Amino acid sequence: MGAVNQAALLLGIFTLLSQLLGLVRDRMFTSILGAGSQLDVYYASFQIPDIIFNLVATLVSVTVLLPILLKITDKDGERKSFEFFSQVFTAFSFVVIVISIATYFLVPKLAPIVAPGFNAIQIEELIHLSRIMLLSPILLGVSNVFGSITQMTKRFVLFAVSPLLYNLGIIFGIVFLYKTFGLSGLAYGVVLGSLLHALIQIPALLKDRMLPRFRIIQDWALLKTMAFISFPRTLGLVIHSVTLLVLISFATTIQDGAVSIFRLSMNLQNVPLALVGASFSVAAFPALAKDFTSGKTKEFVQTIGNAARQIIFWSIPITVLFIVLRAQIVRVILGSSVFSWEDTRLAAATLAMFVVSVTAQSLILLFTRAFYATGDTRRPVMINFISSLVIVLFAILISYFYNGSTVLQDIVTSMLRIEGVPGKKVVMLAVAYSLGSIVNAFILMLVFRKQHILKERSLRIKKTFTESLLGALVMGLAAYVALHILDGLFSLSTFGGIFFQGLFAGLFAMAIGIWIFHLLDNEEYTALKNAIQRKFKGVKTISVAHEDIG
Repeated sequence: MGAVNQAALLLGIFTLLSQLLGLVRDRMFTSILGAGSQLDVYYASFQIPDIIFNLVATLVSVTVLLPILLKITDKDGERKSFEFFSQVFTAFSFVVIVISIATYFLVPKLAPIVAPGFNAIQIEELIHLSRIMLLSPILLGVSNVFGSITQMTKRFVLFAVSPLLYNLGIIFGIVFLYKTFGLSGLAYGVVLGSLLHALIQIPALLKDRMLPRFRIIQDWALLKTMAFISFPRTLGLVIHSVTLLVLISFATTIQDGAVSIFRLSMNLQNVPLALVGASFSVAAFPALAKDFTSGKTKEFVQTIGNAARQIIFWSIPITVLFIVLRAQIVRVILGSSVFSWEDTRLAAATLAMFVVSVTAQSLILLFTRAFYATGDTRRPVMINFISSLVIVLFAILISYFYNGSTVLQDIVTSMLRIEGVPGKKVVMLAVAYSLGSIVNAFILMLVFRKQHILKERSLRIKKTFTESLLGALVMGLAAYVALHILDGLFSLSTFGGIFFQGLFAGLFAMAIGIWIFHLLDNEEYTALKNAIQRKFKGVKTISVAHEDIG
């Protein structure tokens, strides 16, 4: 358990830095553009390139390519592994470039589907930006291919740093390129970040003489095997991208700024999701794969249980704190003169509805990888597909009932404190997403538990869930009380006042939470203390793929 916990914590440091840069990026967006039509166009422009990335690049993702390269190396040596690696690079480059060129010409047909609520000017901008961003899946896909070698040669930090450079490229676009090129400059920043994401790994590949070269493809059978293994996971990611595309298309019909509120709120909830869900699930995957292939059933179940308990331990308190402190979080990170108080209230309400499912989303990442570790890629794809349909169905039904029921509108607006704020319907999209994610996690866990490997074993998560929920509720109450006490001490009309009110309320709540977990003699709390005391000695971190960090 210690190795996975420490690896996840160390991975979390790199992820945290990337997420912090992402928050700086979003703050810069809102300070320049606010939540309006231009930022809506920028976010909508990602949809088509993201689908291409998930459709093509994930076929050669680290998760699938690395085990194949390791097997070839063990059997036939590094030279044979390098030759196959170069063939993968050649095949991927050809396919992604051809698809990107074809998509370039199809974008004008696809843009009205992506954004049915946009006017003609916005559609033209969407087409232009999407075409520029088509370079992004090519570069990020190449970086994914490179990442297999940097991990195989145990140069984990390089790939872990690459998301930082991706965000730095986007920030460069905001600071320098936007002034000259307008929205196109923001798209150029995305391309620059994608390029840096790949370039950071090249020096190590050159040093190890593993930089791929274009080769005539000979190992067609092995390539087909890799594609066959990858396809279910790729299909799952494509399904998720299409689901987001549908939700964003709904958002374009609400009002200007709705897409921005949706994406900015989702980006905020991605912070705890990346720190908790991605970190623990990615850290656990190598151990899961090794234990299963070695026939170590007991260890396999223990690894899943340990990771699940850590996810629950961290995510539930974070969820509660995010809900209680949502206005402070949004205002401090996104608030500016351009990003109005009404925008803040709407984004805070949307964020609250997103974070409700952070625990579920984190468990989805873990149990999906658990299925992959057993070689079962079919079931999680089927479940994800069903859950995506559920999300879309919920979005339609909830929006329908919300529009037709003043009682429901009053309940939602009162509970989330968004009375008089226009565009409240965007909150319903977050509700639909969270409900679908909870359904997804429940089905994944239920199906996994019915597998033979778990029939007579327990993940032992009930105790952790109960203790974490109890601690979280006490922390939430403490934060709520602290906010009201601090109301009279800090001016809420200034950045500093809001920041320190939220900071001190959060610190007080966390101190109470630590005390509660200490009184409960919580196992995960004890493990955390031990991990910190060891100061990560001897830990080898692992990287997280681009598609896992949002």
